[in-house]
Amino acid sequence: MSSNPSINLITLTDPHSPVSEAYRTLCTNLTFAGLDRPLKTLLITSAGAEEGKSTNVANLAVTLAERDIRTIVVDCDLRHPVQHEIFDLPNEQGFTSLFLDEKAQANPPLQEVGVDNLWVLPSGPLPPIPSQLLGSRRMPEIIALLSERADMVLFDAPPLMVVSDAAMLAPHMDGVLLVVSAGRTKREHLRQAQQRLARVHAYLVGAVLNNVPLDARIRHYYG
Repeated sequence: MSSNPSINLITLTDPHSPVSEAYRTLCTNLTFAGLDRPLKTLLITSAGAEEGKSTNVANLAVTLAERDIRTIVVDCDLRHPVQHEIFDLPNEQGFTSLFLDEKAQANPPLQEVGVDNLWVLPSGPLPPIPSQLLGSRRMPEIIALLSERADMVLFDAPPLMVVSDAAMLAPHMDGVLLVVSAGRTKREHLRQAQQRLARVHAYLVGAVLNNVPLDARIRHYYG
């Protein structure tokens, strides 16, 4: 990782902040959520665009890794990938390489980021029609392949109300975490997003309330 990490990684730049503490609370809640139903693969999405899902994925991953949980971040937002920007990584190879290159399947191009127990698999080259790739029969195999290499795999997926990608991926995951942006996410869009997950029988483990003012009593909600 570069010596000047992204300002989006508050868990690294300001580990003692209230927001960083909120991510640690989220980790604890996820641990309890997985007592009866283990959570090894977790899809993180949102109802709409620009609601903070990717930033939440990255900071959650750092927090998990700091708890000695081997964690992989997978950028499967094949329309607007940003994990390589957040972690300051090259993006010539990545998630899409696993569909195209047998060598990549044998040795996935996971990238170290300077945090113990954390690896990132950026998107890689973007396909012309992402839904065809994400809905392919190879997708479950790739999820299983990555699961063998970590204790937790976090998948950064596109917003539910924008494209169908997240709804296609959700049934293959142990759980789904929905990011909600305070003052931005519309209640009707949130309701529709939950309905889309329910229709594909996804396991919604909870929601994270993002962009809450720092002086508010509740900074993160999970439930």
